[in-house]
Amino acid sequence: MSAPDRLRRSIVIGCGGYLPARIVANAELESTMDTSDAWISERTGILQRHIAADGEKTSDLAIAASRSALAHAGVEAGEVDLIVLATTTPDETFPATAVRVQAALGCPGSIAFDVQAVCSGFVYALAIADNFLRVGQARTALVIGAETFSRILDWNDRGTAVLFGDGAGAVVLKAVDRVEGEASPRGILSTHLHADGRHHDALFADGGPSSTPGRVGVVRMNGREVFRHAVEKLSGVVEEALAANGFSPSDIDWLVPHQANRRIIDGMARKLGLAPERVVVTVDRHANTSAASIPLALWEATKSDRIAPGDIVLLEAIGGGLTWGACVIRW
Repeated sequence: MSAPDRLRRSIVIGCGGYLPARIVANAELESTMDTSDAWISERTGILQRHIAADGEKTSDLAIAASRSALAHAGVEAGEVDLIVLATTTPDETFPATAVRVQAALGCPGSIAFDVQAVCSGFVYALAIADNFLRVGQARTALVIGAETFSRILDWNDRGTAVLFGDGAGAVVLKAVDRVEGEASPRGILSTHLHADGRHHDALFADGGPSSTPGRVGVVRMNGREVFRHAVEKLSGVVEEALAANGFSPSDIDWLVPHQANRRIIDGMARKLGLAPERVVVTVDRHANTSAASIPLALWEATKSDRIAPGDIVLLEAIGGGLTWGACVIRW
């Protein structure tokens, strides 16, 4: 498709999600490691998490979430010409898990690739898809965050094993032409992405085909360091996003944050002056699902009709790399 002669924008027309059937409550972890429900919930806000079944792959979760999103959008799979899948836990080293999703959905010929930015992955994927649609290289995009993070955890490390869960979420974006003189247009207003590899050791998986052939590795985290960076960097990117759109914190109707830690989420809400009922929180039930956490939260918010047309929605996330970013959407 050739570049358009007038600017386009991307609008969100559907959200979907999928959570594995198995639920592991904090109490179940007490019998396998040195932890307790009180210790986990007080420090993180997590009460339970979903864990993928044996043989249930990241692509399976992504396909289910995609079908849910397409149904919500009223879009046939054949209309999708771009699939961007954010994941840290692909089915295989190659090819991209996105091509498995493409084949299963039945949209051959569409662009399909993975994005790896850990917990910031969905915001990165959304920015990439938005740019594809804006310049006319695609018209309908499926943006997915999907993880089987339980597969890369050290279940003897209570500092990381209790924090994560599995799941997938997806949104459908549609390119629309900007109307001359249109006031308050819907769609993605701006995206803001950052990375700083100097902080690699704060959060990483200690394995990979290049560094340790034959070994995937497991998550290693300096929790105190990650928390410190999260507060600083999320505050900065939120201020950047607000300034780019001429907004003040009072203009934000909904905060949909990466679901890593309830204390971080509450801190950002206080900074923005948002009442608790204006913050979408799923960390208590989903735990940290990495790239899947924001689209899963959007799915829950749309299912309950909390987000209304015209609402200003702010997404923000930070993850290993370190990577971080924000996105502002007029729903």
